[in-house]
Amino acid sequence: MGERVPRGIGAPLRRLIRATLALEAARAAEIGVVLADDAALRDLNRRWRGIDRATDVISFPYFVGGRGRTPLVAGDLAISMDRAREQARRYRVTRGRELARLVIHGTLHLVGHDHHRLAERRVMRTHEARAMRAASATIRALDAAWRSR
Repeated sequence: MGERVPRGIGAPLRRLIRATLALEAARAAEIGVVLADDAALRDLNRRWRGIDRATDVISFPYFVGGRGRTPLVAGDLAISMDRAREQARRYRVTRGRELARLVIHGTLHLVGHDHHRLAERRVMRTHEARAMRAASATIRALDAAWRSR
């Protein structure tokens, strides 16, 4: 990847994941986040999904369940910073906002949302939009991290 990831984005990413899970009435057991480039995401996509192309985010859910009323979620998110940068330009949003959208989108996949069918896509988009609205302060923190590098 040609661009350095700014320091200080770990805490905002953790906040995004926790807040998204809270909106889904779940909480994190253990969730890993890998920020990589298109080549790494293409390799993961090819190996795990049989699709030979880069993608913006891949989610690997390992566990959703647990005792009590609030399910625990475990898994990994792999995010292409190349795609995040390119999509931020295409959608005319900040890099922090696009990275937040990808983290939220991937987290929603970890709790079981999908978007292969139209009805699923509508639900996913509704939950994504709700989480993005709730994340405005965290998005500002991500944007500030980019500005301060």
